Amino acid sequence: MSQPWQPWQGKDESASGPGRDGPAARPWTGAHTPVARPWPAYPAPQAQPGASGMLASHADRERAVDVLRAGYGEGRLEKAEFDKRVERAYGARTVGELALLVSDLPLGPVPQPAPFTAVPRTFLPAPRPRANGKAVGAAVCGLLCVPTFGFTGIPAVILGHTARAEIDRTGEGGDGLALTGLVLGWLSIAAWSILMTLLIAVGLASG
Repeated sequence: MSQPWQPWQGKDESASGPGRDGPAARPWTGAHTPVARPWPAYPAPQAQPGASGMLASHADRERAVDVLRAGYGEGRLEKAEFDKRVERAYGARTVGELALLVSDLPLGPVPQPAPFTAVPRTFLPAPRPRANGKAVGAAVCGLLCVPTFGFTGIPAVILGHTARAEIDRTGEGGDGLALTGLVLGWLSIAAWSILMTLLIAVGLASG
């Protein structure tokens, strides 16, 4: 079953029949003879002037001269060439002429890199881990051994060993503090041990 002809399908010159118009269509006799309808004539598109042919304004010329000044300041143009281009820019009639004068230059001053202020993360010092609280306590107790005559030596030793075990497990800081408490604590314990030994020896000798 043939599909009915639609206006957007264009003319069909390969067949003829009712509802089909074209140069090869044979006329039909009778009341239903189709009447030839002329195709609408659309106006041909007219060429629009390009942007390069547009007449240049004073602002266009000043912008082109600014670009030339930037190129000259950056050392891209010699003085003689700069003067020649500026003269041609002020005498240019169209935007296309101005574009040719600055086509080999950047559109404005080349941005200079900002001074380097930020330090890359790779070169930043690694953040120091938080000091273990028990390591701090061990160091404090070790330092108090002198004014307390060694009574804080045992707490310093206990806190020092506990702190070092936690530091190995958690990766916290303060191993030096824990070691300081251990050394001072053991020194105080050793001093008290020697003192007690001497006292006992003196007591036994005097008895």
